Amino acid sequence: MNRRHFLATSALGSAALCLPTVGADKPAVPKPTPPLVGSQLYGWGQYYERDGKDLYAQLDDVLKALRDSGYDYAEGSLDTQTPDNNARFAERLQKHGLRPVSFYSGGPFHILGKATETAERITRATQKAGPAGFGIINVNPDPIGRPKTDAELAIQAEALTELGAELAKLGFKLGIHHHTPELANEAREFHSNFQKCPKSTVGFCYDVHWVYRGGIPPAQCLPQYGDRIVSWHLRQSRDQIWWEDLDSGDLDYPAVAQFVRAHKIPAFYTVELALEPGTKVTRSAVENHARSRQYVKQVLGV
Repeated sequence: MNRRHFLATSALGSAALCLPTVGADKPAVPKPTPPLVGSQLYGWGQYYERDGKDLYAQLDDVLKALRDSGYDYAEGSLDTQTPDNNARFAERLQKHGLRPVSFYSGGPFHILGKATETAERITRATQKAGPAGFGIINVNPDPIGRPKTDAELAIQAEALTELGAELAKLGFKLGIHHHTPELANEAREFHSNFQKCPKSTVGFCYDVHWVYRGGIPPAQCLPQYGDRIVSWHLRQSRDQIWWEDLDSGDLDYPAVAQFVRAHKIPAFYTVELALEPGTKVTRSAVENHARSRQYVKQVLGV
């Protein structure tokens, strides 16, 4: 299961098991404040898929396991087709003792016209998520199989700036997420997304391992863009292959923790135990997430 397929199907899959729509007269839930530790559902989906199971048929068990392991929230995909499902997801989290914090989303931002449509679609979906308590939308602009032109990057930056401003009016922070396509060509698109967009409304969802894999180590990235971070995705590797839990490895997370403390960076840490060819899986998803939660506590202090 790749990220794009998961993003396209996960919101619809979770909707089938959600609670009734939140009533219009229900008071708004306060926005989350750091530090909090969550789990991205993408990795859970991979674990379930390898066992021939549907994550969303077992979602209650996943949310209970996260609560019992000490997590504060789960991050799913923003449902842009049926926005009411975003409020329903909040109630489902709360039913299991978790909090609404963040959603993940994407779409084309580089095509004139479509870029504005993408921003408007995410904004409309977010309107239902705001009163439910969510406060962060993490967005990865779609890659296109080749480097984007200067004109396409300019359109993308304008659309991201528009989206960030609209989300801010709703009380949300926008975090731009990246995979390796954005980090190609000396991280041209990665830097463009930040250099062309205002820091006040377009922040950074720092997926430490994807950025590291793209050629930018934390020691370089944090001083440059640490003040834009609104949320994190955390994963580890050994010998460049994703490890099954968050532990020691290629990334120096103690150094990351030191920088975070020194610069008082917001700590919404989302553990994402994704799998790839070569990942050695010796334990269950539940055990690996429980071990990872303890690592975050011991090393990152949350």
